[in-house]
Amino acid sequence: MPVPDTARTGPHDALHRGLTDDLRLAHLLADDADSIAMSRFKALDLHVTAKPDLTPVSDADTAAEQAIRRTLSRARPRDAVHGEEMGDTGWGPRRWVIDPIDGTKNFVRGVPVWATLIALMIGDRPVVGVVSAPALGRRWWASLDGGAYAGKSLMSATQVHVSNVATIEDASLSYASISAWVEARQGQQFVDLLRRCWRTRAYGDFWSYMLLAEGGVDIACEPELALHDMAACSIVVTEAGGSFTDLDGRPGPLGTGGYATNGRLHDAVLTQLALKNDDGLDDHNDDQGVGDSSRT
Repeated sequence: MPVPDTARTGPHDALHRGLTDDLRLAHLLADDADSIAMSRFKALDLHVTAKPDLTPVSDADTAAEQAIRRTLSRARPRDAVHGEEMGDTGWGPRRWVIDPIDGTKNFVRGVPVWATLIALMIGDRPVVGVVSAPALGRRWWASLDGGAYAGKSLMSATQVHVSNVATIEDASLSYASISAWVEARQGQQFVDLLRRCWRTRAYGDFWSYMLLAEGGVDIACEPELALHDMAACSIVVTEAGGSFTDLDGRPGPLGTGGYATNGRLHDAVLTQLALKNDDGLDDHNDDQGVGDSSRT
C-alpha cells in the first residue's frame, strides 16, 4: 500500500503513524512546488542569475522554496529547514531538506528532466522522501520501513523495487557527467567502471537514482553532491531495496557523493571506484577541456 500500515502498536509504530502524516505533508508541499515550477517552465520572462559558485538559480527555484518554507512554518513550526537557496533555519532533531528544482540547468533550457526534492530527516537519517518531476508526469516517494512507490498520488501508486542484476558486466549505469569525475580525481576509475558495464547512459541528477529504484538501471553515482541533492533520493533508493552510501560505504546522504546500486553490486562498485591510479584522466583536468560539472 502507498503509506505505511498504522494499525500496529508500540513506539516504533507510533513513529510510523507520525511519518504517514509527514509523508502526506511532503506530497502537499510537492504539489505546491509543482504548480509554481510548471507555471515558470519555458516562460519567456524567466529570470535567471548566477550564484557565487556560478551555477544558475531561477525565480522558480526561489519561489518554490519560499512556498515550501511558508507551509512548513505553519504545519511544522518546531522543525528545522535546510534548503538549497535559503540556507538553514531552526534547530532540533527533525529537519526538512529541500531542493526546490534539482536540474536547474535543464529547467532553464526547457529540458523536462528536473524535480523538486523534499526529505524529512530525524537526526542524520532520512525518514521521508518525495521526488516530484511534473514535466515528466512522475513522482516517487518513500518513508522509513514503508517501501518506495511511484505514481501521481498516494492513492494512485505502484511499489517499486531495484533490479536483481548480480554482476557489473550485466549492469546498466547512469551518471550526470564525466567532467565531475575528472574534477574529483576519479576520472580513470570511473571510465574503467563504465567500460565494464553492459550499458551506460547519462540520464543525470535525480533521474538516475529514481531509475535505479524502479529497476531500470543498476548503478547510479556522482562523486560530489550536497545534502539537498541526496536526502530524498537516498531513502527512495534504500526503501526500494537498494544501497546508497558514500565512497567509504557509510550509509545515507551525509558524504561528499552519492553512490547507489541495487545492493548486490555495491561492494564491487565501491571497490572499483576506490582503486588508486596514478595516470589517466585524473591528471589532465585542464587538458581535457571539461566544463562546469556542478549539479543544480
